Amino acid sequence: MNLTSGNTHAARRGISAAALLACAVALAACQTSSGPAAQIAAIDTAQGSAENIASLTSVIERSPNDAQAYNVRGSAFGRAGRYEDALKDFDTAVRLNPQYYQAYANRALIWRYVGDDAKAVADYNRALQINPSYDAAYIGRGNLYRLSGRTQEAFSDFQRAIQLDTTDPRAYHNRGLLYQAQGQQNFALEDFSTAISLAPDAAEPYNGRGVSYLALGDEDNAFADFNTAIKLDEDSAEGWANQALVYERRGDKARARKSFQQAVKLDPNYGPAVAGLNRTKGG
Repeated sequence: MNLTSGNTHAARRGISAAALLACAVALAACQTSSGPAAQIAAIDTAQGSAENIASLTSVIERSPNDAQAYNVRGSAFGRAGRYEDALKDFDTAVRLNPQYYQAYANRALIWRYVGDDAKAVADYNRALQINPSYDAAYIGRGNLYRLSGRTQEAFSDFQRAIQLDTTDPRAYHNRGLLYQAQGQQNFALEDFSTAISLAPDAAEPYNGRGVSYLALGDEDNAFADFNTAIKLDEDSAEGWANQALVYERRGDKARARKSFQQAVKLDPNYGPAVAGLNRTKGG
């Protein structure tokens, strides 16, 4: 599969990188993703506090046929982790306004979180049927496709969002992950850099770009990106594990082990960190 076909880089040849660090880097790259919590955070700017939900409930009581009010409260419920309540509100929103494409896309995020990917895709499809130019739905559906291994469909969705001039960094970040997985590290670097320019306070694109730098043998820039990722998110197991990889490459097993230990502390099930900790025993 040639991911560069049909996009703005079509005139340029994809550049294959040397193999990623056999023991861990490829796994780390695969972990650079927008997880369910990040997806929920993207629903809306509404906060999930009890006070905010109570305020939104008052609005609904005054205007029980206001689809937008249910959509906003559903977003707040989603951020609060009250997924059943969120689904009920989004159900009501689309019942009141069957053309409410944002509510379908918001409901898809909740379906994604509770593990019903089929319903999530159906809701994204419905949102795009109503509004074929809705970039958020392409990005959300593309991420579902990416995580389920439907790589070409994922690429097409991210590409479509970018062609629509999206300012959502997830489109570039996720397309970068696909380029990265194909070994097209220079294209990946461009996308991660664009994602960083759109969201300079997000750790994930720095981790992603660092992995591509490391694959290209640019250890210094990789290390700088991993350190920035840690500064932005000290609770990122991925960031600490990636930092440890550079220490390990440099032969500093003591520092590598310390960083791997921090990663495992944050996420005991993070495979690259566990493997790295085992490799650096005695360092």
